[in-house]
Amino acid sequence: MKESDTITPLMLGDREIILVGTAHISKDSIDEVRKIIEEEKPDHVCVEIDTSRYKTMTEGQNWENMKIDKVLKERKGFLLLANLVLTSFQRKMGKNLGVTPGEEMKAAIEVSKEAGIPFSFSDREIQVTLRRAWSKSSFWNKNKMLAAMISSIFSKEELSEEEIEKLKEKSALEDMMEELANYLPSVKAVLIDERDQYLATNIFTAPGKKIVAVIGAGHAKGIVKWLNDLNENKVSKDLTGINLVPEPSKIKKFIPWLIPAVIVSLMGFGFYKSGWNKGVEMFFYWFMVNGILSGLGALIALAHPLTILLSFLAAPFTSLNPTIGVGIVAGLFEGFIRRPRVSDFENLPSDILTIRGFFKNRFTHALVVFFFSSVGSSIGTFIAFPFLLNLIR
Repeated sequence: MKESDTITPLMLGDREIILVGTAHISKDSIDEVRKIIEEEKPDHVCVEIDTSRYKTMTEGQNWENMKIDKVLKERKGFLLLANLVLTSFQRKMGKNLGVTPGEEMKAAIEVSKEAGIPFSFSDREIQVTLRRAWSKSSFWNKNKMLAAMISSIFSKEELSEEEIEKLKEKSALEDMMEELANYLPSVKAVLIDERDQYLATNIFTAPGKKIVAVIGAGHAKGIVKWLNDLNENKVSKDLTGINLVPEPSKIKKFIPWLIPAVIVSLMGFGFYKSGWNKGVEMFFYWFMVNGILSGLGALIALAHPLTILLSFLAAPFTSLNPTIGVGIVAGLFEGFIRRPRVSDFENLPSDILTIRGFFKNRFTHALVVFFFSSVGSSIGTFIAFPFLLNLIR
C-alpha cells in the first residue's frame, strides 16, 4: 500500500503494519477506515480507544450512578470538569458536521466484527491519562490548562469539513503539536508523547503478520518512531511506568502546607510585634479579601445565595487547611441545596454543549460553583499575602 497523508505502511521484518491516521470528527475518516480494513483483510486491527471509552460510546455514560458529593469528596472535581469540557468541545465540533467523535474507531470495530477479524483496544485508559497530566503539571500550568478548556466552552468557532480534513496533513499537525508543546509542555508529554509510546507498543505486540492500526493522525509520526525503535530492540515493551499515576513528591506534598503556615506565621508575628489591634487588622484583611473573592466566584457561578454566603465565610479558614478547599464545601452545599434531578442526568450529554447548559444542569452547575469559588479563594490568597507583609512593617 502506498503512503499518503493519512496512510503510513511499515515493513518491520516480515510484518506489515498499516497506520491509518484519522480526524476524530471526519466523515471521510469513517469511510476510509472501513475501506482499508475490507480491502487489506489484516490479521488484526488495533484501535486508538480504551475499553471504558468504547463502553461509554456504545452503551452511554451511566450518569445516574455519579454522585456529586462522592466526586468532590474524592477530590476528582477538577478531573471530571476537565473531562466534561473536553467531551463538550469534541461533541460541538462533531455536531456541526453531523459526526459523533470517535465514530471512525467504532466503525473499525464494527467492520472487524463483520469480517471476523480480531481487534484490540490499544489506548491507555482516559482517566489515567488525565490524572497523569494533572499530577505532572505545575500550579501555573494547571491554571493554564483549565483556562484553555473553560475558554473552549465559550468558543463559537465552527470548522468546515475541508478544515477538518486539513488537520490530517502532516504540516498542519506538526504546527499544532509544536504550539501545544510550547504552551503546555507537561500536558503535551502525557497526552501525546506517552500515548505515542503506549499505542506503538500495543500495536507492535499485537498478533499477526499484517496489522491495521486506526489512530488519530497526530500520533502517526511519534508511533512510527517508536515502532522502528521497538523493532530494533532500542526500547523496552514495558508500559508499567507510564500506566500509573505518580505519587506526588515530598516537595509537592509539603507546598500545600507551606502557604497556610506562612500566612498563620505572619498573623502570629503581627500579634507579637505590633499588638492585638494590628493582629486583628491583619486577620480582618485576610478574612475579607479571601472571603469576598471566593463569594464573588460563587456569585459568578450563579450559586444559591446561601452557597455564596457559605463561600464567603468558609474561604478564609479552608485556605489555611490543605485537607479541604472552599470549592469542595461550596460544591457540596450547592449539590445539597439544589439536588441533581433525574432529568439533569438524562440531559447531561446535550447540556454540556453550551454555557447555558452547564449552568442549568444541577450536576454540572455544582462543579462550576466548585471551580469558581476555588479560583476566587486562590486569587484572594495571592492578593492578601503581600499586603499582610506590608502590615507588619
